[in-house]
Amino acid sequence: MYKLILVDDESDVREGLLTEIDWSSLGFEVSDTAENGREASEMIERHQPDVVVTDIQMPFMNGLQLSEWIREHYPGTKIVILTGYEEFEYAQKAIRLQIDEYVLKPFSSREFIDILQKVKDHLDEEAADKENIQVLTEHYRKNLPVLQSMFLSSLVSKQLPPREIRDKLLSYSLDLEGSRFMVSILRLDPRPRDKEDGLSSLKLMYDQDLELFAVLNIAAEVGEKYAIGHTFIHHDEVVLLSTGEGPDSDGLSQTTLKVLEEIRHSVERFLKMTVTAGAGTVQTSLQNVHLSYREAEQAMDYRLILGGNKVIWIEDVENRPARQRTEIQLSEQELIRCLKLGTELEIRALLDHLFDQIMEAGISYQEFQIYLLEMLTAAVKVAKELQVDLEQLFGSGGTGIGEITKFKHIIEARTWFKDLCVKLRSSIAMDRESSYNRLVEEAREYIREHYKDSDISINRVCEHLHISTGYFSTIFKKEMKMTFVNYLLGIRMDAAKELLLHTELKAFEIAEKVGFADPNYFSFCFRKKFGISPKEFRSGAKAP
Repeated sequence: MYKLILVDDESDVREGLLTEIDWSSLGFEVSDTAENGREASEMIERHQPDVVVTDIQMPFMNGLQLSEWIREHYPGTKIVILTGYEEFEYAQKAIRLQIDEYVLKPFSSREFIDILQKVKDHLDEEAADKENIQVLTEHYRKNLPVLQSMFLSSLVSKQLPPREIRDKLLSYSLDLEGSRFMVSILRLDPRPRDKEDGLSSLKLMYDQDLELFAVLNIAAEVGEKYAIGHTFIHHDEVVLLSTGEGPDSDGLSQTTLKVLEEIRHSVERFLKMTVTAGAGTVQTSLQNVHLSYREAEQAMDYRLILGGNKVIWIEDVENRPARQRTEIQLSEQELIRCLKLGTELEIRALLDHLFDQIMEAGISYQEFQIYLLEMLTAAVKVAKELQVDLEQLFGSGGTGIGEITKFKHIIEARTWFKDLCVKLRSSIAMDRESSYNRLVEEAREYIREHYKDSDISINRVCEHLHISTGYFSTIFKKEMKMTFVNYLLGIRMDAAKELLLHTELKAFEIAEKVGFADPNYFSFCFRKKFGISPKEFRSGAKAP
């Protein structure tokens, strides 16, 4: 079933279409209806439909303005315009906006059904192109030459000499020109493998390699659209190596995050599956892109906390102004991951495993102390990265080094180190929750101070907080149990009620004072929230 939103300011048109058309038999479900373009834009953000059917002449935001907004924010959504003969000049403009279909009023049910069938055929063709196994296999051979793939994998895996990089770029005809570089990864989200969903051969086969290449195909198309860099497969993940020019790293990082969001949305829409993206920081040389790749892997670990089907940027989840990038052993790497993201049970189990390995190895006492020092260093490094107060862990002036020289038996060390790591993990978890609360409180304070501005938006708030919109939306909704748009509307409506009760300002003056550029839309929102108009509210409040 394809999702559809119906937009028309005439209720009889909306109701007529809902009742006269057998939507399910045509392959559609009507997710929602709206009576103006502005209301429709909010519904589109919530439902992310495949098709929008809209009238042209509507209050607040007409059909063509809505179409421009859809083309900017959801370019893959199909648009069907409803128009009258006297509005034919509007229809001509609609063609320039690349509207998919338009229907002249008055129209019959048969005419409208024929248009819907054409739109569905286009959607089916797009989905088939994305899932056709032969097409995917052909793209695989053309887009992933073995030598290019091996070199790009090496580039993100380890530091290569500058001369080798230059030689390989020339030999393999790879264009990685730029002064800024950033690595991101896309990983398939886990899902049940024992149920048929009856949607397509691709999903029934559950072939991970084919699914991965299907994601690569979409990532390559979106990356090519923005001319941002190269995509390839490495260690069962799709890797995006972004390149950019100029001294500003923010431009490349923000463009990359936008690209990742579009890839994630397209994968969910066309492949009926989800992926999570992890993004590293911007580097200034190709020699150091392996550091960005490592950070992208670390960002991916936060999927355990934030959930899948998201774009996770390391800058959002870890505030590390001076990251230490030393090479550490796999056991230390796992310890660091567990301290940041694991549960108390996972930490205890990991430490039991590590100390069991020490006992089985039969190492000397000196080697045992060195091993403890390495693990202590890893724990202290995590504490410093995440700005945990060391005095909370070791007491005033303590570092733990003196303690590890006093242990006479491995059991003493095991108990002490377990307690230390559990205490550190607990502190990190509390600080993270506190940082979420601080972030949301800063956002709320900013909204309370600027709700009167008609141009306030989630992008403006995120620019003020220096975080990405995707991360902010997740945290804000988790903490506040509502979206940013609904919270802002609530603040404005509460302010409007106070002005209606305690001032003699007219409705259009109040609309401007609470951030509405359009007084008619203010009245529409007020009635929708409280069931009465501003004038009726004031009259009712003053009545004896």
